[in-house]
Amino acid sequence: MAKILFKLRQVPDDEADDVRQLLDRHAIDWYETEAGRFQISFPAIWLRNESQEEQARSLIEEYQAERVERIRSERQARIDNGEAETFTQRIASNPVPMILSVLAITFILFISIKPFVALIK
Repeated sequence: MAKILFKLRQVPDDEADDVRQLLDRHAIDWYETEAGRFQISFPAIWLRNESQEEQARSLIEEYQAERVERIRSERQARIDNGEAETFTQRIASNPVPMILSVLAITFILFISIKPFVALIK
């Protein structure tokens, strides 16, 4: 019976590709389901043979630990080199979402506090 091995929802394409290649390199029999046109199906990588589950999970866990360390070190290198995008740079490059967010928060606070301010008067 097939067993789910790796959920693909909100997984970057490069990570999913790396997992597929990892399973192929170690001759693990797998297949993939996609989310479909309306994104309501379950995208995942499944094992055909449950006896390979322990090996596959350990390979994926090892890969993910290496990936986390690599991404963290790359991020730290960008910060050390001054290449990492700062919060103010991100806002300056695309200010509309920030302005809309601040307006929405202000409106919600106004609506939430207005009844209590009316009681004080």
